[in-house]
Amino acid sequence: MVKIRLRRMGAKKAPYYRIVVADSRSPRDGRFIEEVGTYDPMAEGAKLKVNKERVEYWIANGAQPTDTVRGLLKKAEA
Repeated sequence: MVKIRLRRMGAKKAPYYRIVVADSRSPRDGRFIEEVGTYDPMAEGAKLKVNKERVEYWIANGAQPTDTVRGLLKKAEA
């Protein structure tokens, strides 16, 4: 199954995430299919950048967003 999930980047105690489309069997920070956005929770106002067209494409083709990513996508729409 294909999932839309977060990939952790950044330094220790300073996380930065990339929103990626990946096979559910691959490790959290391992191989992925495509990067569709970024999320910086440490920035003032928690910066969120999402390529909505690509996310809609992947969801239409059966990709399942994780609970955390689903919440972020709702924030991006508002």
